[in-house]
Amino acid sequence: GFIEGITEFLPISSTGHLILATEALGIEHTDFQKSFEIIIQLGAILAVISLYWKELLNLEILKKVLIAFLPTAAIGFLLYSFIKTYLIGIPFVVVSALFLGGIALIAFELLHREREDATGNIRTMSYKQAVLVGLAQALAVIPGVSRSAATILGGLALDMKRVAIVEFSFLLAVPTMLAATGYDILQSASAFSTDQFSLLAAGFIASFVVAMFAIKFLLSFVRSHSFIGFGIYRIV
Repeated sequence: GFIEGITEFLPISSTGHLILATEALGIEHTDFQKSFEIIIQLGAILAVISLYWKELLNLEILKKVLIAFLPTAAIGFLLYSFIKTYLIGIPFVVVSALFLGGIALIAFELLHREREDATGNIRTMSYKQAVLVGLAQALAVIPGVSRSAATILGGLALDMKRVAIVEFSFLLAVPTMLAATGYDILQSASAFSTDQFSLLAAGFIASFVVAMFAIKFLLSFVRSHSFIGFGIYRIV
């Protein structure tokens, strides 16, 4: 839960870290463990809702968030079984994605120059930008890519300012992870035991508390730093 909370909104892949942590701790890759890694994301989502509930009640912003969510929803629904069977829980997939994503982050930062007229507010971003950011997010169905990294780099490439795309990435996480978690619960909850629900609750609470701090850290960080440090971390 701690790892989920601290990594969910940083461009370093929370799912990738959970898979590698499971491997490092010697935890068996059962169906419950895979579901656990998905469901505790609800804690991080609650942190976003707690901090950004006013933005989520703004109809114009909400429409852009939902439009950006559609590409990931379609791909995730169609590939759910493939992703859970062949991608989640495979360390080689995670390590490869972390490494290549780290190179991409560094290369992008060295080449990217933010324009003066870049979109500086979620309210002024276009629906076209929202759709394209959503398509970028869809790459994160591969564990280790990082939903946050995909959306942030997508937004920067579409001439959005750092704080604007980081905040939009937070908001876009809400329907994305609610859908992923809800669908997994529908598919798997009947097989959970009472003890397993207690484990889910513990992970949920831990991820919520830590995510509150991680969100505030990232917003402060991007105002004066690039993402190169995160790229180096991913490679290491």
